[in-house]
Amino acid sequence: MLAAPINPSDINMIQGNYGLLPKLPAVGGNEGVGQVVAVGSSVTGVKPGDWVIPANAGLGTWRTEAVFSEEALIGVPSDIPLQSAATLSVNPCTAYRMLMDFEQLQPGDSVIQNASNSGVGQAVIQIAAALGLRTVNVVRDRPDIQKLTDRLKSLGAEHVLTEEQLRKHEMKNFFKDMPQPRLALNCVGGKSSTELLRHLAPGGTMVTYGGMAKQPVIASVSQLIFKDLKLRGFWLSQWKKDHSPAQFKELIITLCSLISRGQLTAPACSEVPLQDYQRALEASVQPFVSSKQILTMC
Repeated sequence: MLAAPINPSDINMIQGNYGLLPKLPAVGGNEGVGQVVAVGSSVTGVKPGDWVIPANAGLGTWRTEAVFSEEALIGVPSDIPLQSAATLSVNPCTAYRMLMDFEQLQPGDSVIQNASNSGVGQAVIQIAAALGLRTVNVVRDRPDIQKLTDRLKSLGAEHVLTEEQLRKHEMKNFFKDMPQPRLALNCVGGKSSTELLRHLAPGGTMVTYGGMAKQPVIASVSQLIFKDLKLRGFWLSQWKKDHSPAQFKELIITLCSLISRGQLTAPACSEVPLQDYQRALEASVQPFVSSKQILTMC
């Protein structure tokens, strides 16, 4: 293994409250990049020196070395940045599929999302920009809000708003200058998701892929009846079950080409040596940390 990030879903898995739980004892980590050291005589898909990422969750990436079957791995180009390769198989894949699979969006259409500085949020901003989509990005207010706003805009965010700004009456005028979003991406729940629904265009869809607030999604009856809003969920592990390994490989190739063209970069990362994993785990659950912890093994 070369590097592996700490994602919220990794923490959930350790806590035992995730949709997929490995048999114990288990190794943590669902994502990362490794370099092939040696292969068995029947292996044809990878060779020593290749960079590989997990094909599925639950592989256990927080370790220095491992033996896997070639079906458990997908090759990636070794000329992309290490941090991009290590964070490729979960968040960018989730962002891409949510942008493509729920609404037929055209260049110029807009998307609204909360937790916009999360790993998925940063990928949504960049992939949307590459597709010609406009983004309204909601974040929690914080002392360094201007710094965060500038960073998200440098990734391609058109608008960055705080949760408080989104609730203001003046938001009615906001969508006079741009189309109302037909797609909302929610990984918070609670009041934040209710606000996203309020700004969706009639017939639009809100896709929930996380629940950071640990509160339910609440939609009013009138939003469902008179605006015909749709509430959907997305879980990448389920998408993989419903699609072939070849289709997942195709998704990875698409994202790698965006990375090679400079249209998709890794989220802000802090590299921590694997032996300091405790420090990295503690940092990963702190509020308002916009930097993803990446464990490095080399």
